Amino acid sequence: MIKTSRFSYGASAAVVTSTALITGLSAANTTRTVILTALLIAALADNLTDALSVHIFQESEQLDQTDAFTGTVTNFFTRLLLCISFAPAVAWFPVAHVAEGAILWGAVLLAILTYLVARERKVSPALEVVKHLMTASAVIAMSMLIGHWIGTLLA
Repeated sequence: MIKTSRFSYGASAAVVTSTALITGLSAANTTRTVILTALLIAALADNLTDALSVHIFQESEQLDQTDAFTGTVTNFFTRLLLCISFAPAVAWFPVAHVAEGAILWGAVLLAILTYLVARERKVSPALEVVKHLMTASAVIAMSMLIGHWIGTLLA
């Protein structure tokens, strides 16, 4: 069994970031092209720089070279794949409903990840899922507010 610590940091960051990005851009009334472009840029640029940051941190903690490299690669590919998993929602849902599709998909992914981590930690999955979804909801709500604000400001 793969330990969730190998991918949980990258997975949660990718899910919440992708959901917030799509929701915020949708609130600003951007096009499907802009949303998909931003999502794919984040999937590469943000995730690669984050993986590099994790790697440098692991090196500063004098973690074994093999473990540091494995952690870096796992973090990057976990984040990349999860970010890309939002692309079909952007492509398939009508632009007016892309945010709802992303929120639904993000909630499912975050709930599954939280359940796996909670089960591994031997704590109540339901309470953990609620806490994590509430935190993600706050990030998404702030992204929506920013999107509405910018959309109104530049309209």
